[in-house]
Amino acid sequence: MSNPSSRRWWVLVILALTQLVVVLDGTIVNIALPQAQIALGLSDSERQWVVTAYALSFGALLLLGGRIADYWGRKRTYLVGMAGFGVASVIGGIAQSGSELILARGLQGVFAAMMAPAALALLTMTFPGGRERNTAFAVFGSVAGAGAGVGLVLGGLLTEFVDWRWCLLVNVPVVIVGIVAGAVLVSESRAEGDNRYDWLGVVTVALGLASLVFGFTLAEESWVSLGTIGFITVGIALLVAFVWIESRVAQPLLPLRIVLDRVRGGAFLLQAIAGSVMIGATVYLTFHLQIVLDFSPLQAGLASLPLTIVIALVAPLATRFLSRFGARPLMIAGPLFAASGLFLLSLITVGGDYLVQVLPALVLLGIGMSMLFVPMQNLALAGVAAHDAGAASATVNAAMQIGGSLGLSIFTTAYAAAADGVVVTGGASQLEAFVSGYSAAFVAAGIAMLIGCVLAIVLIRPKRTDDAAHAAATPTDSIEAVATGR
Repeated sequence: MSNPSSRRWWVLVILALTQLVVVLDGTIVNIALPQAQIALGLSDSERQWVVTAYALSFGALLLLGGRIADYWGRKRTYLVGMAGFGVASVIGGIAQSGSELILARGLQGVFAAMMAPAALALLTMTFPGGRERNTAFAVFGSVAGAGAGVGLVLGGLLTEFVDWRWCLLVNVPVVIVGIVAGAVLVSESRAEGDNRYDWLGVVTVALGLASLVFGFTLAEESWVSLGTIGFITVGIALLVAFVWIESRVAQPLLPLRIVLDRVRGGAFLLQAIAGSVMIGATVYLTFHLQIVLDFSPLQAGLASLPLTIVIALVAPLATRFLSRFGARPLMIAGPLFAASGLFLLSLITVGGDYLVQVLPALVLLGIGMSMLFVPMQNLALAGVAAHDAGAASATVNAAMQIGGSLGLSIFTTAYAAAADGVVVTGGASQLEAFVSGYSAAFVAAGIAMLIGCVLAIVLIRPKRTDDAAHAAATPTDSIEAVATGR
């Protein structure tokens, strides 16, 4: 253990395990939601917020988390983030009401927003260059990519054979190992110079996004109610104020030059739409598999896995296509494939077969999402100044989470409207109401992807020289940029 090289690889193991927990917590609870809803008596709105609370707090505070790690100390931020994440997991695991579970998920997101950028920064400091650095980032990126699939399967195993609460409590032993190993193995580092926080920006963007999401949640009952209109209006006003603040402060949380570039801004918008589908729409897939098709939690996790597998298989092909033809064709075709999969998924019926109605749709969706994911990260970083690279890459990840929380609230509104329109007179009719709601959510997600296609046509017009830069950028470049946090 005294060997510095050996010590570095142990640090990689701990940080990769940390990243796995952060990523899989976005999906592991999805499989447990039907049983959690029954156990705690959650309404459909509360059920949505179990997912939304994590994605929203994580996405809204990710940029701040990077700043805290740089300014306060990366090791210190990592340890505090791990400890807080563990406490939040315990609170969720022993929750006795929907409000307690939602609070715990929100706290998990807050501390994940500290933990994730700190872990990436520590990895950068531990492996400053050379072949070892490339290997470390490849391992780290692979673990992050596998996290969603691992979450689905692990969530199914724990829910079916232990209890849904262990989908949260399983984090505790990982946290303990991470804290002990981090305290012993990791060295402290921080950015020097004038390090001031943009607290006004943090407050306005967090409250603005929360108000907007809550307003869309209230729209399940009525689009014209005072609460719906009020919260959506306040949310928009706060986000406008956030833009105004960022244009005037010396050290903005999000430098506007990053998002005002047409191509880069288009990539961020498409990332948000992709997040709405991957986080928001796929929740209803797990409901359909368990509630309508009567799959066990484990079967539902395995049945969802083809989406992750197809994304992994298509990514190398999309990378080759990117280097030859550039980003624009992928960014246009990807949403079309994804939309076709979602529209196909909207044709589900109560007595439908998984192999006929679900699996082909997941294949199309996986192809489309892979075609999007490959160029998006590179587009977000191409042409960004070195001191803005961390903020740009963190914005991509934040857009994914924020898009997921907003998308889920909008898709839930579509679900509720369609399900309420079915007159329920018996068990079969209840399932028909569910299926009608799920179908509406998938249609809404498909429309979102079509909007993404239009955005790609209008905004994604990089020059040929930019295309070459996009193709040359590597996944490691993207991960490294997140780690800098500034």
